[in-house]
Amino acid sequence: MKICIVGAGAVGGLMAAKFALAGEDVTVIDRGAHLTAIKDKGIRLESADGTVQTAILKATDTAAQAGKHDFVVLAVKAHHLDQVAADVDCLLETNTAIITIQNGLPWWYFQKLGGPYEGRMLSTLDPGGILAEKIDVDRVVGCVVYPAAALRAPGVVRHISGDRFNVGELDGTETARVRKLRELFTKVGFKSRILTDIRSEIWFKAWGTLCFNPISALTHATLREICKLPETRQMAATMMKEAQAISDKLGITLQSTMIGKRIEGAETIGHKTSMLQDVEAGRCLEIEAIIGSVLEVAEFTHTTAPTLEAVYALVKLLNNAILAQGALQFCDRPSEPINPSHT
Repeated sequence: MKICIVGAGAVGGLMAAKFALAGEDVTVIDRGAHLTAIKDKGIRLESADGTVQTAILKATDTAAQAGKHDFVVLAVKAHHLDQVAADVDCLLETNTAIITIQNGLPWWYFQKLGGPYEGRMLSTLDPGGILAEKIDVDRVVGCVVYPAAALRAPGVVRHISGDRFNVGELDGTETARVRKLRELFTKVGFKSRILTDIRSEIWFKAWGTLCFNPISALTHATLREICKLPETRQMAATMMKEAQAISDKLGITLQSTMIGKRIEGAETIGHKTSMLQDVEAGRCLEIEAIIGSVLEVAEFTHTTAPTLEAVYALVKLLNNAILAQGALQFCDRPSEPINPSHT
């Protein structure tokens, strides 16, 4: 199976390494020191049990050099997808499927949904419409990612916890390609189920990320620390209740009794969120995918979400400060050309 992973960071790198170690034909698209390290030595995969493996695979910085594939995994952050979309055609055969693994709500959420919101575009996720224009929604397969991973150094990925990659067609059908994808995940040692309602699972995953990620970014606290302090534990629960009211308007039922279990699960895992890792690295934050898109849905479904709005405003201000600091640092070093094919 020919698989292209666009963005071989934490989770993308985990997937690429596991697929390659299982004998699949894998190419990754990335850039900078990470790409150089992968080209030189492959991806070093460090597992939570102490096992270390090295996956040797192909790596490049452009879609044109990567060639055609059976599956293309878009593993970049949501705010980089427009850069990927411009060249995605270079990776596609007639029947190539595109798997999306971004946090939060996906840009295609209302495509093939049916009902009153069928076809509605989320401007927070695709403000220029390039994703809708360049990525054929008929190729897209949804995927809800549960593993936690971290990029420890260029070419080094640590698998922290979790092993589930649940998949589903946007229209809920069980197709040959989604069965093949599930088989691929299970073959390499992950757990995977085919979902007939991928959107409910997306909301369940988003239920945690929309509260824990922003709170951790603002406070530099781990999941365990957030859940142990009564005030931040209650804030997370309040944000989840507001999100539940929004999902109810879309016909997605999230049981209130699950809020406590979701928080307890986060406390048990205890690690740093991906947004906190981005803060510490000085990277742009996934604000719109994780919380902004949810508030956009709240607006057109006429649902109040005051706590989500307040936290969104604060984390957006934090992101502006990170970007401003990055711009100042950039002015102090020689400019670098930006390849539009970079992910």
